[in-house]
Amino acid sequence: MAITDLEKLSIEELNKLQKDAAKAIASFEDRKRADAIAELEEVAQKHGYKLADLMGSKKAKVASPAKYKHPEDSSLTWNGRGRQPNWIKDGLSAGKSLDDFAI
Repeated sequence: MAITDLEKLSIEELNKLQKDAAKAIASFEDRKRADAIAELEEVAQKHGYKLADLMGSKKAKVASPAKYKHPEDSSLTWNGRGRQPNWIKDGLSAGKSLDDFAI
């Protein structure tokens, strides 16, 4: 491995060196992770399992679609679950119904 005198490099060369080093580190970590997973899969297979079976599958939570939106600011929405947003509470106390906010 060649050792470079960093003091003699330009800013462009230093930035390239930094970017190349970051890529090399990420590649190294990916290879180590793949090696570890392969080793774990071998051990699981020895015991008659698949690694995925032992790890279990975590289902990702899916966000419920919005059912209500703010009449003036459409970026404010609510799916009807959990605590009511203040703008819903304010509208209901002003005599509106939830149907007035329905999408």
